[in-house]
Amino acid sequence: MNERWNRKAQVTIFIIIAIVIVAGALLVYSFFPQIQTTFGGGEVTPQTFIQTCIEKDIQNAVDKLSLQGGSITPENYLLYKDIPVEYLCYTNEYYATCNVQQPNLALHIESEIKNEINNVVDACFNSLQESYEGKGYSVDMKSGEKIIELLPKRIAATFDYSVTLTKGGDVQNYDSFIVLLNNNLYELTSIANSIVEWETTYGDAETSTYMTYYHDLKVEKILRDSGTKVYIITDRNTDSQFQFASRSQVWPAGYVKPTI
Repeated sequence: MNERWNRKAQVTIFIIIAIVIVAGALLVYSFFPQIQTTFGGGEVTPQTFIQTCIEKDIQNAVDKLSLQGGSITPENYLLYKDIPVEYLCYTNEYYATCNVQQPNLALHIESEIKNEINNVVDACFNSLQESYEGKGYSVDMKSGEKIIELLPKRIAATFDYSVTLTKGGDVQNYDSFIVLLNNNLYELTSIANSIVEWETTYGDAETSTYMTYYHDLKVEKILRDSGTKVYIITDRNTDSQFQFASRSQVWPAGYVKPTI
């Protein structure tokens, strides 16, 4: 009887130990990003320094681009609620379907973000150097290429700056820095491209079709006048938006467009 109880006790102990190990592993996994944010006795890592310094400016640029049709300073735009909304499809001829204004919208937006944060990036790396030199480090830094990418569910900003930190006998090398922003602008612009394709072909797009296939999206079409409209694409889960203007198959004032 005692032997049986001893075996049960051993099994119970093993189960408890296994639970503790699994729980500990989950805690380490959950808090690993936070663990990686410091080094050298509590100092913020260069990666975290750059992420904190730049991410807000990237977000501000994205917010502005999303409301203005993908351009920081729109040139051909419709003023909607005091916001200049870029035409992504436009014609100045009556009855004609519109022409695409940004053939590669994603590439254009990436370029706009890069130009908008260019000076901020340089200033942040200069601040990084000053910060570590103030802590007694010798800093060797070389600037490199800045790359912005619209990716599914996120925006990635890669800065190919090399930074070497030396203090005493400790040498730390960093070859690049990546700032990630959780954002679905990639998906929203894909829908915008699809709408533009309908506008170029038929002079209009049926918004309900998109909401039927993509239940997380709300797609609105705001008519401004005959043939001129603003499309607003909203993610219902995050409230993030992308809006743009289109001018296609414009009809003269007083003309009644025939229905099909």
